Amino acid sequence: MIRIYGLKEQLNPIKARLSDQIAEAMFEALGYPKNKRAQRFFPMEPEDFYYPEGRSPAYTVIEISLITGRSIEAKKRLIKLLFEKIALDPGIAPADLEITLFEAPAAHWGFRGITGDEAILDYKIEV
Repeated sequence: MIRIYGLKEQLNPIKARLSDQIAEAMFEALGYPKNKRAQRFFPMEPEDFYYPEGRSPAYTVIEISLITGRSIEAKKRLIKLLFEKIALDPGIAPADLEITLFEAPAAHWGFRGITGDEAILDYKIEV
């Protein structure tokens, strides 16, 4: 599950392009299927989205939940790819992008009526 937060005036016009870049980075770094887009956008009103001093209104937060098992190298590659791709298009500077990865064991996930440790996935977790 991927959650993307930003000011609605900034986020709404770029959602599709941002979604494409996130999906491409997930594919390149972790081998996710290109059509796996469990992404949720949260366009925020200015009064609901405080961001650090020194950032622009383009400040965007990306939170990615993962099943535990990826190598540190794969996770770092994902973060770096996200910074690179999103800087190119839709043009959010790395200083305006915050990325956090959250991990939980497969047994702590539930989808398609089963737990994650029971699922047969079409991609590898151990990368």
